[in-house]
Parts: sequence; C-alpha cells; structure tokens
Amino acid sequence: MTQQIELDYEGAEQLPLKEYTEKAYLDYSMYVILDRALPHIGDGLKPVQRRIVYAMSELGLSAGSKHKKSARTVGDVLGKFHPHGDSACYEAMVLMAQDFSCRYPLIDGQGNWGSPDDPKSFAAMRYTESRLSPFARLLLQELGQGTVEWVPNFDGTLREPALLPARVPNVLLNGTTGIAVGMATDIPPHNLREVASAAVRLLESPKATVEELCEHIQGPDYPTEAEIITPRSEIVEMYRSGSGSMRMRARYVRENGDIIITALPYQVSGSRVLEQIAAQMQAKKLPLVEDLRDESDHENPTRLVITQRSSRVDVEQLMAHLFATTDLERSYRVNMNVIGLDGRPRVRNLREMLEEWLQFRTGTVRRRLQHRLEKVLDRLHILEGLLVAYLNIDEVIAIIRNEEQPKPELMRRFGLTDRQAEAILELKLRHLARLEEMKIRTEQEELEAERDRLEKILGSARRLKTLIRKELLEDAEKYGDPRRSPLVERSAARALDEAALIGSEPVTVILSEKGWVRAAKGHEVDAAGLSYKAGDGPLASATGRSSEQAVFLDSTGRAYSLPAHQLPSARGHGEPITGRVTPPAGAGFRAVMLGSPEERYLLASSAGYGFIARLGDLYAKNRSGKSVLSLPGNSTVLQPARLVDDEGEVAVATSDGRLLLFPLADLPQMARGKGNKMIGISPAVLAAGEESVKGVIIVPRGGSVTIHAGRRHTTIKGADLDHYRGERGRRGRKLPRGFQRVERIVAG
Repeated sequence: MTQQIELDYEGAEQLPLKEYTEKAYLDYSMYVILDRALPHIGDGLKPVQRRIVYAMSELGLSAGSKHKKSARTVGDVLGKFHPHGDSACYEAMVLMAQDFSCRYPLIDGQGNWGSPDDPKSFAAMRYTESRLSPFARLLLQELGQGTVEWVPNFDGTLREPALLPARVPNVLLNGTTGIAVGMATDIPPHNLREVASAAVRLLESPKATVEELCEHIQGPDYPTEAEIITPRSEIVEMYRSGSGSMRMRARYVRENGDIIITALPYQVSGSRVLEQIAAQMQAKKLPLVEDLRDESDHENPTRLVITQRSSRVDVEQLMAHLFATTDLERSYRVNMNVIGLDGRPRVRNLREMLEEWLQFRTGTVRRRLQHRLEKVLDRLHILEGLLVAYLNIDEVIAIIRNEEQPKPELMRRFGLTDRQAEAILELKLRHLARLEEMKIRTEQEELEAERDRLEKILGSARRLKTLIRKELLEDAEKYGDPRRSPLVERSAARALDEAALIGSEPVTVILSEKGWVRAAKGHEVDAAGLSYKAGDGPLASATGRSSEQAVFLDSTGRAYSLPAHQLPSARGHGEPITGRVTPPAGAGFRAVMLGSPEERYLLASSAGYGFIARLGDLYAKNRSGKSVLSLPGNSTVLQPARLVDDEGEVAVATSDGRLLLFPLADLPQMARGKGNKMIGISPAVLAAGEESVKGVIIVPRGGSVTIHAGRRHTTIKGADLDHYRGERGRRGRKLPRGFQRVERIVAG
C-alpha cells in the first residue's frame, strides 16, 4: 500500500513565486554590485582586494619584512574574511602584484607572477612568495588610528575594516574593471602626482570645473610607454561625462633599416601581435614585410623587430596599416562607476570623483586627529595623577603599605580619578627615581603642545585643509613617478587597400589544359616554354599587373576571380585552380583574363553569339563564381578577346571555312547573358555539330587576320578584307581553297 504523507505548512512563510524570485534576484544583484564587482570611492578597492591587503598586514608582511608563501596569505583571506574560491582570490592577488597590469602595485611578488605576453602564466600560489609593496602603506598607515569603521567578518568571530583609510585617491591611481549585474566599471589608471595636484586644486578651489582639473590631469597613465592618441577634446569630454573611450598606439623606432616596436598598448601581448602580422603574411596580404622577430629580454621587455622587404617601403604607411589591423593600436572603454560614500553605485565625472574622495579623506583625517586628541588627553590626565604621586611619594607609599584598599584612599586623599589611581598603583619601583618627575613634566609639556595643535586644527576648516594638502603633496613626492604613457594626439589609423599593400608589378598568368594555374613576373613570358606535368600543356595566358584580379572562365560560362599576387609562382607547375574555386561537376576551364576593372573583353560562344563585358563585372565574391555567358545548345566558351579601342572590327571564323567582319560597335555591352548573334549558323547545323565558330578576334583599324588550318596558314589584310566585311549576323564569305577547316584565327 502507498502511504500518503501530509505536509504541514503551518508557520512557514508563503510568497507568490514572482515576488520571491524578484526579491532573490535583487538581493543577488546588490551583493554582486556592493560586495564583489565594484570598487569603493574611499580606498578604490573591491572587497577581495581590501581583504587581501588587510590580511597581509595582519600577517606582518610589510614592505620591510621577508616574503612569505602566497598560499599562506590566500589561506588567511579565505579562512578569516573571504569565503570564496582560492583560485579567484589568488588571481586577484596576482593582478595587484603585476607591474604591467597595475600602475602602482600593492603587492611585491617573488617568483613567477606572469608576463606581459601571457598574464595568466603565473605559477601556483604554493610556489610564489609575496609581501606588501611600499605603496600599500598609503592604504594601511592610518588603520589603527580610529579612522574607519570595523565590521564583523562572515562568521562573526573576527572584525575587519569596512574600508581602508587611503591617503591618496587610489580609485583613480590604479583604476579597476568589473562586471556586476546590470552595470560595469572601467576606470583607467592615472599618475599619482597629477591626481594629487588636481585634488589640491579642488581642495583650494571647491568650484573648480572639470576643464580646470584637466589642466593637472592630462589623461590616464597606463603602466606602459605606449602613446595615448585620443584627442584632447575627447579626453576632457570623457572626464566631464564619466564615460567614453581611450585609444593607445604602440611606439616604434627605426634601427638599421628595421622597424623596432619598443612599447605595446596596455594588456597587449607581443606574441599575439606577431601572430596577427604573421597571419597576414601567410595569407599574402602583407608582402611589404619580409621577416618578424621577437628580441624581447630582461633589458628590453618589448622589442619586436619587423624587417621590410624593400628599403623603398613607406614605413609610415606600413605602420598605419598594422595599427589598423592588429592590436598595435587598441581602444579602451572608460566608465567611472564606483560605490560612493552613500553606499550607492553611480557613474561620476572627474570632479565628482575627486570631490567625494576629498570628503572621505577629510572625514578620515578628522577622525584620526580626534582619536589622537583623545589619546593625548587621556595621557595628560594620567600624567597629572602621576605628578601628584611623585610630589607626595612618601605619603603615597604609606597608604599603599598600610591600607587594605589603597585605591579608594588615594582617590579620597589626593582627589584622583579611578584611572589616575590605577596608574599610580601600577607604577614599577624603578620609576620612582628622581629623574622620572622631570620626564613626566617634559612629556606633559610636549603633550600639551600637541593638544593645542590638534584642537586648533580640529577647530579650523582652513587648518584641516592645509594639513590634507600638505600630506597629499608629501605622499605624491615620495611615491609618485613621472608619466609613463605619453599623450600624442594622432588620427586613428586606417588600413591600406590591397593594391597599395602588394604594389603593382607586371605579371603573366598561365592556365594549363588540365586547369593548373601559376603566375610569372613580367610580360615577356613564353607559356609554351614552361614545364608542365605529364599529359598537360598550355591552354591560355593573360598579362596584367600583380595588383589586379585574374578572371577565369569555365566551360559552363561561369566566371571566377582570384588576386593575381596570390597565385602560385611559375617556378613550379603551379596549383590546380579547383583548390581555390568550386566549379560545377564536370566543368573544365577555358580562358583567363587579367587587367583593370574598366578593361573590356569580347565574350563569345561557339554558337556564334557574343557581347562586350567590363572585366570588373566578371569579378566573383565567392568560390562558386558567377554565371556570365549563357551557352545555347551544345556550344562551348571561346577564348575572350581584349578590346583596345572602340573603332576595331570583329572577325568571326567558322569551322566550315567562313569568315565575317563587322563593326565592333554592333555588339552590346552587358554584364551577363547570351549576347547578340554575330554570324549566321543554322540551329539544326549547330545541333548536329556540323559547324561551329572556331574563333572570334578583334581586328584593329588597319590590321590583318591570319587563318590557321592544319599546317597551313594565310594572312588577309588591306583591301582583301573588304571581301569578308558585312552586317552582323550574316553568313559570311568562304575562305580560299585549303582553309575550309579553320582551327583558329589571329589578329595582326
């Protein structure tokens, strides 16, 4: 029997699924935004970064201590403050140690912490060692001085700082990137001296505009010496709105004819750049470059060598092309989204960022001074009681020796407070010497002077601003350094067109009977004199420039185009053209054309139809080509004839020994089709294969026609050609006896 179980929901909260899922997702979103992905404007750190720095300080890993295993730090962070994955925690730690990722590293690493080529190639945490960098002192120096709030850790057993009391605007100095739910942040790094100068300007002139602050902050300052090429106006606008983009470009020099790249954009890998350039070279899209080398070493962290093919290469044009087509030029998004003092994330402009940080810093300094003042007042209070004891030392000793409870008696006799009486009772005998009174009075005077100074600063907003200004400038001088990323305003690079890249050299394209293609330099190439595979031979050739497209016609009338400079060299047998294009099954190749897109060719079929085609209209964008010449019946494609001028004549010869000449202007110019009838051949005769067109040529004005029939040939010129002239589409005239079986005709 099946036992029924009744569920008791008494006491359980019931919610509609829509409300529950909405609340759960919002809770998760706020957790990711506030406790994981976005930095706080106060110390510029995400929670995991803050906990790593604090845990290292608790372990005593200051800049002056010995390095300790990174696994020790990660273990403390996970066990005490950040219950998440160790790999994610260690990766955050690595990023704070890489001087090529972090403008002012917070961690000083020892071991393999990755390289610019592969930032994720760092060793496991059990192999590396670390300690805090000197710069991290600016975040931790005032931690124990009552400057920040302390909150329970995740299990409530310990307390951790909600923020670190940063003495400088770290949120701008090191920048950060992060992706939260529905929002992201991308803050570029900046130069400490520039940021401190801008903060001082805003401190002294609270109404300073973004433009005035940009007089101090010229732009971001990445941990690389590559150029920032974004125009000044765009940089100012980016700081005004809090979002935008920055563009960086690699730097290069000329050395012994080679191009030496000495600095790469932020987070760009040298090996990746070489791969991108090599890919263009292999695709024969970058013939201007002959060789690539990576000569980077410890002394030259970035040294990529590009060897040009010729000293005549325009280096600026070549580099502009590489900037446009590789990571040698790169764009970076800027979105200054941070968690403010009110605990809410928002995109802020430069002025708002500095203004809010100065509020944080002012509050931190005020709390520090107040904390110190309380310590000073407490010590003065104790010193006042100790001085009373020294002035009445014998009576104090007598009370302590004779009274069962000396503390109340001391308080009654000398008017002491509980704290003063306790301090007297805790005195060691060695401190009863006569010199102690002098020490107490000296300390009292010093503390009274410090008390007066602290009270003056706390009571005067002007004095407080002066102190903040002084500390900012001192820290900037001590920890700052010159700008690394030079600002050079340049226009965005543009890629060169293919013709400009490959140059333009005379070339001859040769097509064999079996469909093998190759290209030879120059126009004086004897196609018949080249070597061919067994059973193969020359079929057609065309002359032109290496920067042009070669067009091939197959037996079905389809056209295919390939860049001439990409064809294999004529030093070998070439390659089958079917390796680069995909003709229909059973189709063979019949002709090749080469020239500028504006050149025109006469396309004709053996059925006696033809038209004029512009070569550019025959270019195909894909491997399968495009249908160009329609073939009636069982006709085939004839070798195209190149037009020289518009005043020539068309000569058509048939296999039955007939010849017809008519004006070239009688043929239409078309992009595709069957064309017009050139010579009259009966459809029945064509279908039976008894007669077909053997050749179509263009005869220039004053030219001649040579007829080949077997081993015999004859040339017709001058007035003799008048006998064969007629209207387009006519039957034509019979050739002399012995030339009734025409094989081909040639224009002279």
